[in-house]
Amino acid sequence: MTDQVLAPGTAAAVAREERMPRGIRSSRGNATAVRVGWGVAGVAAVVVLWELYKLLGPADGVTVGGDGSAGSGVILLPRTHDRAMPHVWDMVARMFAPTSGGDTPPLIVSVAGAAGMTLGLAALGWLIGVVVGSLLGIAMQRWRLVEAGLLPWIVVSQIVPLIAFAPVVNAIGTQVDRSGFPWPPWFSVALISSYLAFFPVAIGMLRGLSAPDALHLDLMRANSAGWWQTLVRLRLPAAVPHLLPALRLAAASAVVGAVVAEVSIGLRGGIGRMLIQLAGQASSDPAAPWAPTLGTVVMGLLAAGGVALIGVALHRFRRGEDTA
Repeated sequence: MTDQVLAPGTAAAVAREERMPRGIRSSRGNATAVRVGWGVAGVAAVVVLWELYKLLGPADGVTVGGDGSAGSGVILLPRTHDRAMPHVWDMVARMFAPTSGGDTPPLIVSVAGAAGMTLGLAALGWLIGVVVGSLLGIAMQRWRLVEAGLLPWIVVSQIVPLIAFAPVVNAIGTQVDRSGFPWPPWFSVALISSYLAFFPVAIGMLRGLSAPDALHLDLMRANSAGWWQTLVRLRLPAAVPHLLPALRLAAASAVVGAVVAEVSIGLRGGIGRMLIQLAGQASSDPAAPWAPTLGTVVMGLLAAGGVALIGVALHRFRRGEDTA
């Protein structure tokens, strides 16, 4: 039986994976180590480029146009003086200094607490987005009329600026809360986060459910399998290689949505609010705003890592996985 006949996750496909020579399996582990190494090298390259540009770049940057006054013209290259571009080691040292002087906890502790709150809201938004996106993907695959009518609107929905959409959602939540149905402000953040998360899941689910070969579908029909049995036994397992990259993208989008929503509606306690507060103190404490910025990056990595754990649990269905 050839690779084209073996559906992902079937007993024959799993048995073939188990019979694979040990050298091939070890090469996959080496490939993972290489990817991790490239990731570390990428971070190191960013640090080196940052310091090189700070060393060699013009202190006032490069501006084109304008009348020569401060703030006029178009900035092509950023400024390199310490207030605009602190050294990497200054950023690291600032993370272990008190947040706002005195007996306040170190900045890294404050960032971790704020990031934990935002990450929790992003996780809730991700779950909502996964449920909504999966249902939309299943409906579009089941009925082509639904796909023709709904898919263009799903794509257009991502054109709406999130920073303008967030206050609308918050205002609706406030009205609902006043009517007697509880709607806490944090739920608005989670809902806005789900608005970015559902899109890649819906597209990935639609593409994945349409992935099985005609041969496999004919086999299911020959065995009198209904739509539900075909969905559970064939289409969903075949959708996993397409769905996992979509889930990773949705996780990163959920983090971005949560941070932007916190900034837009002014929710306290999250990393978005901390970004705004420390950015306002950048003239006197230029290294401080970079701590929550790095915290946001770590949040995205943790979100993607959480989806990777799901991928480990579904490893038997991941043959031919898409890249993202």
